[in-house]
Amino acid sequence: MEKKRGIDSFTLHILAMLFMLCDHLWATLFPAQEWMTRVGRLAFPIFAFMIAEGCYYTSNVKKYMLRLFLFAIISEIPFNLIMGSSVFYPFHQNVLWTFLLGVLSIQIIEKDVSEILEISTHKEEDSAKKKQKKWISFFVVCLVLLMDFLLGTITMVDYNAAGILTVLLFYFFRKKTWISFAAQFVGLYYLNVVMLGNLYYPVTILGHHFEIAQQSFALLALIPIWLYHGEQGYHSKWFKYFCYAFYPVHLLILVVIWQWRIR
Repeated sequence: MEKKRGIDSFTLHILAMLFMLCDHLWATLFPAQEWMTRVGRLAFPIFAFMIAEGCYYTSNVKKYMLRLFLFAIISEIPFNLIMGSSVFYPFHQNVLWTFLLGVLSIQIIEKDVSEILEISTHKEEDSAKKKQKKWISFFVVCLVLLMDFLLGTITMVDYNAAGILTVLLFYFFRKKTWISFAAQFVGLYYLNVVMLGNLYYPVTILGHHFEIAQQSFALLALIPIWLYHGEQGYHSKWFKYFCYAFYPVHLLILVVIWQWRIR
């Protein structure tokens, strides 16, 4: 068999973890190294993409959500120690809650859309009734998106509503088509530069002054995402749980070193 060109799931996971580690090293041990957090901007979109892929391909979405839920709880204390220097810090929740809300939103939308598709195959139903139910489906989708905006803001999960919507963006535009690529680019630009673009770097090019949003570096994550050829690559049970455990474990190690250095 001819080997596919591009990046597999294993490589994407490794890249995302390295980018995330880089960002968290900047946040704790090397705050003067601004380049590290710029590189770290690539981590979240790749993770969001892999969550969307996992949600699509998993054989048991309930177990998938349960794993996210359990590791979100495990990660909360290390995350709180870094973000608020306290075991309890209610003003910012770790990123696994963001992913869990994203998967939950996908399941609600998918359930509603699948019911509409099933209805559309019933020829005995008149067109007016079908149209009415499709409008109900559209209303449900809008309601879920509104719920994501509200929950993302109220619960103060990492990346807020923009983070939840990033998972949905990659899920519903996952096909390798130019329309999907364009939607991913435009959507990621809006979510990161418009919704999350509150920090800008001054840049001078040929005497002209510009400002670049820090979150705009997240768009570079589309390069490895678009190079993904759809195969898992190396995969095993230990690696799957290593990917889940990496988040709380590396946060805990960093916070221990960080606290030791400032004392």
